[in-house]
Amino acid sequence: MSVVDHGQLATDKEELARLRRKRLEAGGKWILPVLVLLIMLGLWDRVVVWNEIPHYILPGPKLVLETLIEDWAILFEALLVTVQITLMALAVAVIGGVGLAVIFTQSRLVEMSFYPYAVILQVTPIVAIAPLIFIYVDSRIAGLLMCAWLVAFFPVLSNTTLGLNSADHNLRDLFRIYGATRWQTLRYLQLPSALPYFLGGLRIAGGLSLIGAVVAEYVAGTGGLKSGLAFRILEAGYRLNIPRMFAALFLIALTGVIIFAGLSFLSHMLLRKWHESALKRDI
Repeated sequence: MSVVDHGQLATDKEELARLRRKRLEAGGKWILPVLVLLIMLGLWDRVVVWNEIPHYILPGPKLVLETLIEDWAILFEALLVTVQITLMALAVAVIGGVGLAVIFTQSRLVEMSFYPYAVILQVTPIVAIAPLIFIYVDSRIAGLLMCAWLVAFFPVLSNTTLGLNSADHNLRDLFRIYGATRWQTLRYLQLPSALPYFLGGLRIAGGLSLIGAVVAEYVAGTGGLKSGLAFRILEAGYRLNIPRMFAALFLIALTGVIIFAGLSFLSHMLLRKWHESALKRDI
């Protein structure tokens, strides 16, 4: 066999190994988490059965699933309320965070004046602020929305501000040389440069808005037809209906995963053709 044939054979083996690794990674990305989940559910079920733990202390996964199905009407209505507050808070956080970030980048004086107060809102626990909000805000929905917005606002603001300020200075000079206006520089240079940063902040804010909505409802502590999942958890706890508590908690966790997955997909679709974080490279 010639040297050329040996080289071709080595190249073919390397290509096959690379394709095998890609297939394993693609399959493992979905199979491994599902496998871990099944193992954890099995262990959970066995611990409950072997130790004969009462359902009002720790229900098994089968009982939680049955409760989720039986109480679906109640839990789904509460889920819609929680999702509504979460998405509204996220939308307001995006509008306010991006708008304020643009103002910050256009005026250094405004940024120095107001950015410290945004930091103060971020580092102050929402549990400490929420009781005051519900004292001064008459509408319960508005109070919940404000609490969720306060939690989700800062990641969008800080990441977008960082992205707008991270535009290449050489390109800024080039825009200036060609006489571009501040609006043109913002539209064609700074906003595209800030997009990956904004999307990263958006993924963080999506989960935080859900956390803010749930925590705010815990603090509000009111029920009724427009109650979310947090109140259903409190209600189930008062009645020692622990399976319903687990079912509501499962819906909250599932909602958070769906929000994160949806925002990650949006980020991939917007960045996949040009940004390094989303481009696929052959190993």
